[in-house]
Amino acid sequence: MSFPALVEPADELTIDEVRRYSRHLIIPDVGMTGQKRLKNAKVLVIGAGGLGSPALLYLAAAGVGTIGIAEFDEVDESNLQRQIIHGQSDIGRPKAESARDSIKEANPYVNVVVHNERLDNDNVMSVFEGYDLIVDGTDNFATRYMVNDAAYFLKIPYVWGSIYRFDGQASVFWPHATDENGDSVEAPCYRCLYPEPPPPGMVPSCAEGGVLGVLCASIGSIQVNEAIKVLTGVGDPAVGRLVIYEALELEWRKLKVRKDPNCALCGENATVTELIDYDAFCGAISEEAADAAAGSTISVTQLEHMLKEREEGTRDFVLVDVREPNEYEINKIPGSVLIPKGDFLNGSALEQLPSVDSGKQIVMHCKSGVRSAETLAIVQGAGYDEAVHVGGGIVAWVNQIDPSQPSY
Repeated sequence: MSFPALVEPADELTIDEVRRYSRHLIIPDVGMTGQKRLKNAKVLVIGAGGLGSPALLYLAAAGVGTIGIAEFDEVDESNLQRQIIHGQSDIGRPKAESARDSIKEANPYVNVVVHNERLDNDNVMSVFEGYDLIVDGTDNFATRYMVNDAAYFLKIPYVWGSIYRFDGQASVFWPHATDENGDSVEAPCYRCLYPEPPPPGMVPSCAEGGVLGVLCASIGSIQVNEAIKVLTGVGDPAVGRLVIYEALELEWRKLKVRKDPNCALCGENATVTELIDYDAFCGAISEEAADAAAGSTISVTQLEHMLKEREEGTRDFVLVDVREPNEYEINKIPGSVLIPKGDFLNGSALEQLPSVDSGKQIVMHCKSGVRSAETLAIVQGAGYDEAVHVGGGIVAWVNQIDPSQPSY
């Protein structure tokens, strides 16, 4: 289905702009009018990371007149494997500023607006106001739901993308979309596709599970392609459709996504009528894990002291690393044994632990403390009442105890 162009055309293109965008201008469906619409468009990209990097560069190259960057993080060396808008010399810099400089180098005719702040309920509405379209490059469920709800309340369409390991997804959420006659098209929002977030700890983040760097370019460029179509009124945007890309099989699929009449946000009897507590809605860890971790969390400094006591023979415990084998190859805490989280979920891990009657304490850790909290709940439920986990995981260990090891 085609939609009316979202943006009115600018008055004119300069001679320099005509030269720059000539390959667009000679496409009949884009032409001078379409390029003027891009010039007049204001697009906010949330995140200057894996998806935001190609999205920002291609939006700039396409001639989108105003590009906003909402990003609060700093460039880390581990980002450079996929976040192509940053370079070696940008390590330690705010990502928003690094991305701004790259955009200005790519296209000096673009106006870049930097929002170097974390989006939350207090600022998201004011940041979004004034933009025609949102491109969502976030990597966590709490922010995705907040973006969806804020965009809905402000009647701004947004292009969503998601990546994990070798797989990616993209769609255009535009519940207020109308056809050429001004009639509603009954388009879905993000909540229509995902009414509830997955259970805490069920879906690993890219930081835990990894992502193929080039996958970011595949999905990020799809997002820009959809943004251009919505802005200019060209083609058939992925409104009401979910695009799925499986890189290993080189397979693209499209699934129909219908508006949910019972959607909590855009349904007939909506229950979400304002921004909510998204961290509580999504939950970083399950209630069981939070209860287990309460009073059973030690610091890496405490762990270091415990390891010294174990070497001296004055203390006995088992240090269990619940990460994946490939993570264990990157770095490890000396004296730890690897039992991946999956083994705890299927029950086989308990066979690898000392018996409850042995009196040996179980100490668990992961990368940051989330997975170890989840497995801690399982272990305590199996009778290991004295079991604890390490807050901050091996990230904290490398930062505070052993900086000679690589981080990831």
